[in-house]
Amino acid sequence: MSIIGDKIASIKGQLPDNVRLVAVSKTKPIEMIQEAYESGHKIFGENKALELRDKYEALPKDIHWHFIGHLQTNKVKYIAPFVKLIHAVDSFKLLKEINKQAAKNDRIISCLLQFHIASEETKFGMNPKEAYDLLNKPEFKELKNIKITGVMGMASNTFDTDLVRQEFAYLREIFQNIRFDFFLGNIFFREISMGMSGDFMIAAQEGSTLVRIGSSIFGERSYSKD
Repeated sequence: MSIIGDKIASIKGQLPDNVRLVAVSKTKPIEMIQEAYESGHKIFGENKALELRDKYEALPKDIHWHFIGHLQTNKVKYIAPFVKLIHAVDSFKLLKEINKQAAKNDRIISCLLQFHIASEETKFGMNPKEAYDLLNKPEFKELKNIKITGVMGMASNTFDTDLVRQEFAYLREIFQNIRFDFFLGNIFFREISMGMSGDFMIAAQEGSTLVRIGSSIFGERSYSKD
């Protein structure tokens, strides 16, 4: 097996059976993603719509592409034909656009509601009241081409593992409350996307079902212009 394949196998070996790995391939070349794919891994995460579109065109079509970054409404059209899951829905405006583009492509696109759980103000995401307001909108029930399947959040960038654990536990509590109040009996509402390279084991312990790991697989990110 390749070096990248070995790293993926090592991470998967540490995860509980109910936690899936999203290999974060943003900024990474197609060759590295192909290497990971050939090791048997098929879930990849990107955070730039145009880069994701181009990678989709160049790579095998049975890859499950997840969009994990802040998504601008004017970029939804580029990924709507194929994206498997959008992790970071943080407004009703964005949700409406996803629904519109999904309808154009005769698809139903799965989405996660993003919550701000970190101490840093720079991170995106709703608070619970904003999410409840969104889910209570009469217009929300008219969106037939999206499916809310869970929640997503990013913990503080800190070495304080107790704080990180508290933030993940808070997201799990939000998930449980929303499931009870809006999705009780809905088998599709089951995802908690939290945990990255530095904190994925804490996330798994606190109920994550999707961990987003990039640098531990592909090495440190190489920044490029959008």
